[in-house]
Amino acid sequence: MAMISKNDFFSMSLKDKIRTLYTEGSFVVAIRYYSYKVNLYLLNNYYVEVFYHHKDDRIERIIPLERNPTRLKFYADQIRLPANLL
Repeated sequence: MAMISKNDFFSMSLKDKIRTLYTEGSFVVAIRYYSYKVNLYLLNNYYVEVFYHHKDDRIERIIPLERNPTRLKFYADQIRLPANLL
């Protein structure tokens, strides 16, 4: 299967993003963030956050992991991210 670029992935519909992550992505870790469970995935060479609202039982959004220290702190105590992300 061909590697999908970051731009191509984020231009997909939500349904296609979900399918692609579950078939081609690698689950890394899950965290709690307000009313969400956020699943972090690695897809090819980029990280993707999936925001799942458990009370509504639905995925609300899928976004690229922001490469800023504030956002990365949410994951720092659970996993070791590559140095180029920190």
